[in-house]
Amino acid sequence: MTVESTAARKTTRRSSGTKRTASASTSTTKKATAATASEPELVQLLTPEGKRVQHPDYDIDLSAEELRGLYRDMVLTRRFDAEATALQRQGELGLWASLLGQEAAQIGSGRALRDDDYVFPTYREHGVAWCRGVDPTNLLGMFRGVNNGGWDPNSNNFHLYTIVLGSQTLHATGYAMGIAKDGADSAVLAYFGDGASSQGDVNESFVFSAVYNAPVVFFCQNNQWAISEPIEKQTRVPLYQRAAGFGFPGVRVDGNDVLACLAVTRAALERARRGEGPTLVEAFTYRMAAHTTSDDPTRYRRDAEREAWEAKDPILRLKTYLENEGHADAAFFEELEAESEALGKHVREVVRAMPVPDHMAMFDHTYADGHALVDEERAQFAAYQESFEGGETE
Repeated sequence: MTVESTAARKTTRRSSGTKRTASASTSTTKKATAATASEPELVQLLTPEGKRVQHPDYDIDLSAEELRGLYRDMVLTRRFDAEATALQRQGELGLWASLLGQEAAQIGSGRALRDDDYVFPTYREHGVAWCRGVDPTNLLGMFRGVNNGGWDPNSNNFHLYTIVLGSQTLHATGYAMGIAKDGADSAVLAYFGDGASSQGDVNESFVFSAVYNAPVVFFCQNNQWAISEPIEKQTRVPLYQRAAGFGFPGVRVDGNDVLACLAVTRAALERARRGEGPTLVEAFTYRMAAHTTSDDPTRYRRDAEREAWEAKDPILRLKTYLENEGHADAAFFEELEAESEALGKHVREVVRAMPVPDHMAMFDHTYADGHALVDEERAQFAAYQESFEGGETE
């Protein structure tokens, strides 16, 4: 099973037989120039062609081993994600939210964290979970319906997945305010999407974090689509510029460039640790898969759009750079492919072996000291289960 986008390798063909007048060409050129001039600055350290470039404000110096590590992270995260999608299609999971195309944004930002930093994710941060050392199979327990999260947040400083859009930004802000009061120098990283940026919770978290100078970095993965709504229906200005209205800086980074995402997020976290307050990072990327496995993106977006973004594939561009610079040989890629296959097999085996949970367990830890209403609901549910022939069914 390949771990890279095959469409990214296709050559672009120019249509034949199309004629344009000189005036039309000039007009188009002027419009393109104007559009380019109005485009906000994008922090990029690795071009889609795999060429290393410099940036005056953000740069990073990584060893060949570190570069190979970032590539490995992205490849294995993509393989895990593909396996989870396949398991859902086979009826093993109830739902899955793919990160396909967003590996660089997640691995780059995730590797910028220190162990004592704390992460508040949405439900798509599988790559960040990987960076924080969360067992990938634990992520699947929730989507299989056999646990209520699957990991202890304090073990990896990685909070449980949040389904409610934007609420985790308030949790992150409150936690960051607590860090500041404790006098610690750690920071908080909160993830959300372009669609969630329209939620009241996100904007309220901006207000509180700015006023209280909270050490939090807001990392928005702008993947262009809030389910079926394009970014144009969410905002009339680039998302990162919204930060200025709340009194803290914002920066837009190439979300398909793992080096740039690492450099920008690291700088924002260091700024937070110095007591200089929040930063909004907009990772400009693309969701190449469906919003979730219950979504059909072919109904609202064109294939040409996806193909254009596949040419910017984050994994392919880093592989090209590694090969061109002699930082990785054929043996490295072969070993990684074997590791990828082993990971896929492991994920399938673990998921299919997950035990059916005790249906009554969901009532056990709702309240620490019990509650009369919960007791009543437990009794009603127990009676419902007993109503089936043979008692409780699986």
